[in-house]
Amino acid sequence: MPLVSLLAIPPAERNKLRRDLLAWFAARKRNLPWRRTKDPYRIWLSEIMLQQTRVAAAIPYYMRFTAKFPAVKALARARTQTVLGLWAGLGYYSRAKNLQRAAREIVALHGGEFPREYEQALALPGVGRYTAAAVLSIAYEQPLAVLDGNVARVLARLGAVRGDLRAPVRWRSMEAAAQDLLARQAPGDWNQAMMELGATVCTPKSPSCQECPISRWCQARKLGIAAALPETRKKRETVKVTLAAAVLLDPRGQTLLLRQADGDGDLFSHMWQFPAVETSEAAASELSRHLHSKFAGMAGGVLQPLKTVRHAVTFRNIHIQPFLIAVEKLPRLTGTRAVLLRGLGKLPISNLTRKIAVTALAHLSTLPENAALDRPV
Repeated sequence: MPLVSLLAIPPAERNKLRRDLLAWFAARKRNLPWRRTKDPYRIWLSEIMLQQTRVAAAIPYYMRFTAKFPAVKALARARTQTVLGLWAGLGYYSRAKNLQRAAREIVALHGGEFPREYEQALALPGVGRYTAAAVLSIAYEQPLAVLDGNVARVLARLGAVRGDLRAPVRWRSMEAAAQDLLARQAPGDWNQAMMELGATVCTPKSPSCQECPISRWCQARKLGIAAALPETRKKRETVKVTLAAAVLLDPRGQTLLLRQADGDGDLFSHMWQFPAVETSEAAASELSRHLHSKFAGMAGGVLQPLKTVRHAVTFRNIHIQPFLIAVEKLPRLTGTRAVLLRGLGKLPISNLTRKIAVTALAHLSTLPENAALDRPV
């Protein structure tokens, strides 16, 4: 497919479009914490946090993260578990791990400063074409256009582009169009303006065309198809996953967590989790067999079923049947950890693990004070 039709806009008109969008951004941009700095570390951090995360959800994490790690060197020398603990609840934990790996490379190879060269930025763990262009343009005013979902939607409507925008050939065409349209005298503001327009006005559903500062150049609006573009991508079929999880509880209120690198580990983001196993219908018996296999000789009480937990991760629809199991003593193995059930918030755990803990605590709160759980004889 050739470059999108917005490139047919005459140069003089393109200059008007740029001026109008930049003026709109200057007057209407949201007051976000990462827009108050030119520090490449903080801009980079915000871009990583905003991947797959809403702005409102990212802001408190950004504020806590920058308070704890105000500069890239602080992040580089931190304990990984501390980094993951601050990230807990934000999801997609590989982002945090790559962020710290990249921070260490920046300190070791680039003197503690995010590299100014595009290829060097791309070589950092977790930094792709979009992130590299965003950081270099906003922090260093490098003339590099960004292309993310918001920007692609704006371009698709400007040029009335049909088809799957994520198809490799079409996406490359969109990248070329974004670069051609870039306001080279103000690339950082331009990229943020395009993203802001897509996030607040040129939204996926019910775009506010009457509020758009560049609507007079929009081919989709002229054709009356703005709401129909971009065309809906075919979604991957949802996969249902059923798990059973064990909340072991000793007389001191401690529970057992473990970390595993395979099996159900990816569902729990390879962070601390309750012992769990994928099941079919006989959840209790399958979990019991799993526990006795994993913790040889473990003596436990009755498996008390708790409220079912539901969770969604990308294309997976996860149903978890948690069981509360009273034990006199928690098993100890390499890779396990005994912690207070009420103190899990201090550890790097996934939202899925957090939901299970909340369910167990809610059940315990309904029991009469000093009520005895079914314990092994």
